[in-house]
Amino acid sequence: MDIKEKSSKDLTKEFEIKIKKEEIDKLVSDKLVKFSSQAQMPGFRPGKVPISVLKARFGKQVLGEVINESMNEASKKIIEENKINAVSQPKMEITSFDEGKDLDAKLSVEIMPHFKVPDLTALKIIRPIAEVSKADIDQAINRIAKENSKTEIITENRSAKNDDTLVIDFEGKIDGKVFEGGASKGYHLKLGSNSFIPGFEEKLIGVKKGDTKVIDLVFPENYQAKNLANKQVQFDVKVNEIRKDVETNIDDDFAKSLGIESLETLKKNVSSQISSQHQFASRSKAKRQILDKLADSVDFKLPKSIEHDEYLNVCKAMNINLKNSPNEASDNEKEPDFGMKPNEKKDAKAIAARRVRLGLVLSEIGRQNNIQVQEEDKKNAMMSEVQKYPGREKEILDYFKNNPEAQNQLSGPIFEDKIIDFILELANIEDKKVSIDELYKEDEFDLEKEAKKAKKLSSKNNFKIDKKNKSNTKK
Repeated sequence: MDIKEKSSKDLTKEFEIKIKKEEIDKLVSDKLVKFSSQAQMPGFRPGKVPISVLKARFGKQVLGEVINESMNEASKKIIEENKINAVSQPKMEITSFDEGKDLDAKLSVEIMPHFKVPDLTALKIIRPIAEVSKADIDQAINRIAKENSKTEIITENRSAKNDDTLVIDFEGKIDGKVFEGGASKGYHLKLGSNSFIPGFEEKLIGVKKGDTKVIDLVFPENYQAKNLANKQVQFDVKVNEIRKDVETNIDDDFAKSLGIESLETLKKNVSSQISSQHQFASRSKAKRQILDKLADSVDFKLPKSIEHDEYLNVCKAMNINLKNSPNEASDNEKEPDFGMKPNEKKDAKAIAARRVRLGLVLSEIGRQNNIQVQEEDKKNAMMSEVQKYPGREKEILDYFKNNPEAQNQLSGPIFEDKIIDFILELANIEDKKVSIDELYKEDEFDLEKEAKKAKKLSSKNNFKIDKKNKSNTKK
């Protein structure tokens, strides 16, 4: 096998591979000899089938296996001997081959760009901290009491109003046919809970016990069951009872009704839960600062294929009247037409570049510090996902067990969290006490905000990067 580096362009290295026909023939012959020792064919004793017969019968199959194994071996050899830190799977292409002739192929691989990881100890992060107050605990317990409140039948002949609970039988029909999940008997519906589609509960305000009512509605455009979205539906409703909430005394008996030994223990549990929520929000704010500071600290050329793939993902997320499916338009050489405006494309490109850059920086921090995702980490993540689907645990667990790619998708967030935890240990952290409103203010990180940060990054012209990669330095 003869391997030569052909060219290097930006972050792509290309290699030429030549395998002589004599080498291919020997590999095929060796495979057939090995196969002959256990081959069984009609008319021949086990292990005594002539090589010529095996070659006539299985020659093309064995040749295919040899070529595939040789290509994999060449790829592995190129990566190891040239110490290539690949950012994506190498691409192999056979350029010339006929049976009985030499095989020519080429391999192209995108490499990790050169850049210097910022000094993590110099990162100054202000971490917002919110304390749990007695009022927060009391408010949470009152909410729990309301959610677990009991009801009693209203004896007077009055009309239903908001916060009443109706016991109803209902049947929903689309085009005259009852749809799946559209009917129930003895259903307890709290008016004002917004548990039904818009308009349903409002049209039951004023009904009395024993009333029947026909409610005509349209399912929302963004309804979770897509087969029902925008469909006209007619509900036949019968009111069996009207009930009202019974005031709950918040005491030890109330705590025991929840399976907790005392009110004091309930308060401690609630305090711990609120504290955990605050810590998660605090960490999210600190993480966002870390990502912003890392994005502002480095600049380097990006691998085109990864940047392109991320651009497609961003376009899909933006969902702006796409003409093509991003999955169908994945030609790295051509920019797909999504029917997006120039400024929208510009935003998508800026977001994609920022995400790829941050991903590579975090990955390099992980590599340099030997941060890895262990099997135990993936198992815990799998079980967390399984618990989100009560009653379907075995189905979801089997899905992960039978889909290694789905398991690998869990690894990304785990790896990122481990790196963020590592950075938080090194960074210069200053804790700042804030109110709850301040802690949770602008907690949503949407594409528009990300685009603004990405464009701000692309407009900077004073980056400091690794001197080994001077060709990428902006002047």
